[in-house]
Amino acid sequence: MTQLINEWTKSSWREFQALQQPNWPDEKEVKKVLHDLSNLPPLVFAGEIRALKQQLAKAVKGDAFLLQGGDCSENFSKVTAPTIRETLKVLLQMAVVLTYAGGKPVIKVGRIAGQFAKPRSADTEVVNGVELPSYRGDMVNQPEFTQEARIPDPNNMMKGYNMAACTLNLLRAFTRGGFGSLQRVQAWTHEFVAASPMGRSYERLAKQITQALNFMETIGISADSPQVIQTQLFTSHEALLLGYEEALTRMDSTTGGWYDCSAHMLWIGERTRQLDGAHVEFLRGVLNPIGVKIGPTYDLDNVKAMVEKLNPENEAGRITLITRLGLKNVEKVLPPLLREMKREGFNIVWSCDPMHANTYTAETGHKTRNFNDILSEITCFFETHWSEGTIPGGVHFEMTGENVTECTGGARNIIDQELANNYLTTCDPRLNAEQSLEVAFQIADMIRS
Repeated sequence: MTQLINEWTKSSWREFQALQQPNWPDEKEVKKVLHDLSNLPPLVFAGEIRALKQQLAKAVKGDAFLLQGGDCSENFSKVTAPTIRETLKVLLQMAVVLTYAGGKPVIKVGRIAGQFAKPRSADTEVVNGVELPSYRGDMVNQPEFTQEARIPDPNNMMKGYNMAACTLNLLRAFTRGGFGSLQRVQAWTHEFVAASPMGRSYERLAKQITQALNFMETIGISADSPQVIQTQLFTSHEALLLGYEEALTRMDSTTGGWYDCSAHMLWIGERTRQLDGAHVEFLRGVLNPIGVKIGPTYDLDNVKAMVEKLNPENEAGRITLITRLGLKNVEKVLPPLLREMKREGFNIVWSCDPMHANTYTAETGHKTRNFNDILSEITCFFETHWSEGTIPGGVHFEMTGENVTECTGGARNIIDQELANNYLTTCDPRLNAEQSLEVAFQIADMIRS
């Protein structure tokens, strides 16, 4: 058993057990890459991180709503302007639906610009009798099932930094340069969504927004204000590769606090949230908003102790608990968690991840999720919060702007046999743009209720 450390440093996690770390073949090369990363500029800034935390504090009270979504595992090959633009489009569309139809400010947080590493259930996988290291995301190795591709390469961390920087540069240009303007709300529609029922519903909503902006102009209120022509998108990823996260952790010159400048928000996964583990130790010391994934087999006392350790001052906006329980488990396991956290008086943003615990393998062999299961878990999440007197504060999706066929169901009713038509993910199945928009309309109805 490692000795607990009271004094936090950005490297104190190294005295604790760190799960889900790659088996790097050359530790000297790892140290060199991490040293080089530690001398590079931060990807995000402390002031931006503080701004996100302030907005999340409003979600604790129900005065804002968290929309967190993006790729399951970003691929270096997909870091292109069209892919980034299409993902941003669908996030903006979802946010507009939730804001306008739901009547509440929406905090937009992408699983983007850093979601390059993934935890796995085993260190190796076997295909046709051949055993190779598991694919752990492009920041570690490659998805092709060959010995060469699956060797962890620490230089991929440097490539991941550069890919994140490119993505952030484009996102900032889009969101601050007019692409995200509400005046362009009708231009965000994807071609393959436009002719769908969801596309028509969105078009009606977009026309209402345009009419409202025209009315503002007519009565002398400028529609060229920053609130209209600019938008704010924050970034997030799972803080998995702790060496990488440490290398990008910097002291803020204005406050003296430590911030992990690889993303605005970081989360701890279900597999790495051990109370005496390295991930909790590292994240307790940085001042970013922290998400924690909670699965159906949680231990209540453990969750309470973890919240206290990560947020000893009970600061609103610091902790988001992201429940990933599965449709069959929500009614049974969510109420006791909500009651105890409410009794303790913890300031928490409650978010629902309806994706991870609803995964199954179709007859075709594809890993998939059913849209109706996803929507049902969200509905049950909202209804349980209402019955317990707590606040459903957000949702967390794996989604893409591409016209993929990875999740069954939805308005087009994708069936198992159609999954192979455009199944592109290298890890978990994602909602496509149309399915994402459909679920946004359903959530907006619940927020409005």
